[in-house]
Amino acid sequence: MQYQPTLFEEHASEPLAARLRPRDLSEFVGQTHLLGEGKILRRIIESDTVGSMIFWGPPGVGKTTLARIIANRTKARFIDFSAVTSGIKEIRDVMQQAENARRFGEKTIVFVDEIHRFNKAQQDAFLPYVERGSIILIGATTENPSFEVNGALLSRCKVFVLQALKTEDIVRLLRHALTDARGFGTQRVCIDDDTVRMIANFANGDARSALTTLEMAVLNGDMGDDGAVTVTRETVESCTSKKSLLYDKNGEEHYNLISALHKSMRNSDPDAAVYWLARMLEAGEDPVYVARRITRFASEDVGLADPNALTVCVAAFEACRLIGMPECSVHLTEAVVYLSLAPKSNALYTAYESAKHDALTMLSEPVPLVIRNAPTRLMKELDYGKGYEYAHNAAEKLTTMQCLPDSLADKTYYHPTEEGKEARFKARLEEIKAWKASRKNDKT
Repeated sequence: MQYQPTLFEEHASEPLAARLRPRDLSEFVGQTHLLGEGKILRRIIESDTVGSMIFWGPPGVGKTTLARIIANRTKARFIDFSAVTSGIKEIRDVMQQAENARRFGEKTIVFVDEIHRFNKAQQDAFLPYVERGSIILIGATTENPSFEVNGALLSRCKVFVLQALKTEDIVRLLRHALTDARGFGTQRVCIDDDTVRMIANFANGDARSALTTLEMAVLNGDMGDDGAVTVTRETVESCTSKKSLLYDKNGEEHYNLISALHKSMRNSDPDAAVYWLARMLEAGEDPVYVARRITRFASEDVGLADPNALTVCVAAFEACRLIGMPECSVHLTEAVVYLSLAPKSNALYTAYESAKHDALTMLSEPVPLVIRNAPTRLMKELDYGKGYEYAHNAAEKLTTMQCLPDSLADKTYYHPTEEGKEARFKARLEEIKAWKASRKNDKT
């Protein structure tokens, strides 16, 4: 006789994240901007007026779970498609089944995970069935659908942006996992609040990652004589290869460390900068967060003193986003050392802040008529664009045309420094201003 596992054994063999998958909206955590009382997606689901939609958000925020909840709520057939393994033939076969079901009044929800991996032909195969209402298509993607989903298909879908879960949301999920019978509720697991929060911090907003870490930690915890399992910070660190290093991403130390990195780079100290970078990464900081901050630094503190700094940082950002830790640590190190050694200028930062002040306090200043667009006859009659000088038609590629409002005509925001390549920009700006001044004097 062939051995048949019991229902309990089948259930227990599933990963913790699968066992604890929310069954309805009451169990779903996060995305309150969409699913809170009275919010748009909740109203759509509760009124059973679900149409084709795309969920865009980072991993582990509930895209697949939400699609399953919708299917259960609407009493629809649920078909789970993989963008990696499904071809056009499989799509058309399933679409025909859905068309047949529609004739008998049965709804079909087709969920396509990683829809951005489908090529144009595969995406086009869904289009006629979405248009006829044969299926309700729910796609999930971590990539911007504006770039990755065909325009024709995208125009027939409502896009909902899901956000990374907050640490408190993940702590709640972990506590639920420790008490629910589907998780570790039937076991005695001893784990303190700080260790639970540590797991939540390491997850970087990814519920699936947090539950997987908890499961590994419990399985590798210390078993006592009474059968209780004790999970410590050291247990979690050994399971994740990450050290806590007294690091709390929601607390003061988080901001102290990023401040230390910034100020070390600003002070042209690559050794200190690399140390603080390592402190953050080895503590479990999201490398993409670090990449965002140093990309800002490239323009705020280096700017045109070395325009290549921004290129280096954007490349490091892409490396972090595409390959993650631990491989991307060296890319971040390259960017951090580059920024530390680059000449420094905050002229772009001060230019924008000064312009922002004027923009906010002088909101009613009109755009000069000479540089207004004039697409209609009425606008031309009102002198929109009258006297506009096209710089490319001038021998020097320069004109004396005034582009600021009259009240700000002589205002200067950008004050270039002599640092690095910005000295060349400063010289060029001085040439431009001198040329314009001489031509204005000639006119007077």
